[in-house]
Amino acid sequence: MRKPELLIPASSLEVLKTAVIFGADAVYIGGEAFGLRAKAKNFSMEDMKDGIAFAHQYGVKVYVTANILAHNLDLDGVEAYFKELKEIGPDALIIADPGVFMIAKRVCPEIELHISTQANNTNYETYLFWHELGAKRVVTARELSLDEIREIRAHIPEELEIETFVHGAMCISYSGRCLLSNYFTGRDANRGACTHPCRWKYSIVEETRPGEYMPVYENERGTYIFNSKDLCMIEHIPELMESGIDSFKIEGRMKTALYVATVARTYRKAMDDYARDPKLYEQNMPWYKEQISNCTYRQFTTGFFFGKPDETTQIYDSNTYVKEYTYLGIVGERNEDGLYRIEQRNKFSVGEEIEIMKPNGDNLTVTVKQILGEDGNPQESAPHPKQILWIDLGCAMDSYDILRRAE
Repeated sequence: MRKPELLIPASSLEVLKTAVIFGADAVYIGGEAFGLRAKAKNFSMEDMKDGIAFAHQYGVKVYVTANILAHNLDLDGVEAYFKELKEIGPDALIIADPGVFMIAKRVCPEIELHISTQANNTNYETYLFWHELGAKRVVTARELSLDEIREIRAHIPEELEIETFVHGAMCISYSGRCLLSNYFTGRDANRGACTHPCRWKYSIVEETRPGEYMPVYENERGTYIFNSKDLCMIEHIPELMESGIDSFKIEGRMKTALYVATVARTYRKAMDDYARDPKLYEQNMPWYKEQISNCTYRQFTTGFFFGKPDETTQIYDSNTYVKEYTYLGIVGERNEDGLYRIEQRNKFSVGEEIEIMKPNGDNLTVTVKQILGEDGNPQESAPHPKQILWIDLGCAMDSYDILRRAE
């Protein structure tokens, strides 16, 4: 049985560090151009350099997405971008476009090339095609079942790696190739600017009766006809680990540090428990399910892994997330007075009960004893996002512990 890596997304340097501390084997990030999350914070070259150095200290790899479907006017910029990345030295580039792939081969042949799910990798001949061109890894299309993935593994060389999404938001289009955003807003989903119209509420209008909106009903559940549930395979680690997959990929390069810490910690423990003893994995299943529901999600589905999805995989009455915890901040350094620095993300107050979320799986309920502003003056609450604070929670903490509050 192969020992898969756990591949975690990061939207910023802060989130990359969280992913590393909370159990990632590898992290994938986007630069400021040529990735499919143009609206994410993304990484400057300086942050990317710092992030790669930090990850490598912990033996964690960093992959950079460059998976747009390029137009002619993109190509010169792609080449210049890869020349910059060559100096920084990520462990791999994630690419969808054959032209971009050939530029990367020419400019930085020493960096591994991984083929994005956007390239529609649905059969073993496609895998063999990319292997012959020099790809180290191919990401499966979202539409594949576990049986199809096993068949691909049986027909490709051992050294060619398979990466598969196992958790996160599901794009309703074919392998992420969608034109809804282009048509409705002029923003190209395949060049990183998707407006997510699959989450919108739809009605229909009859041509001769303008202004009369008729709701679209499907099985009387509502009108969000493109709105997929989120993928979650935490209950199916055995099937995944025995399928020949080399990398379990988590979706979420727009997500917070709380989301990343929660998902990374939960899948890390589930994978390690199963590798140690399948009975331990079964025994700890209630903990995995409870923890994975602590981050924002849209209800869960197993996607295409066990056959064609049906109406139960869609959410017809809402486009909102389930949210059980609010993210408050990440613990930083400790000062000489025993207070800990945080950059606050959401409001909390003195006397309030919150939780410390630790990488080892512990969740500690504590009471906020004291809050000082950056100027050292005490305050009763922390109402302003991104405010620098010094706090006392009545116990010792470690850098990168996550603070959260139950809703």
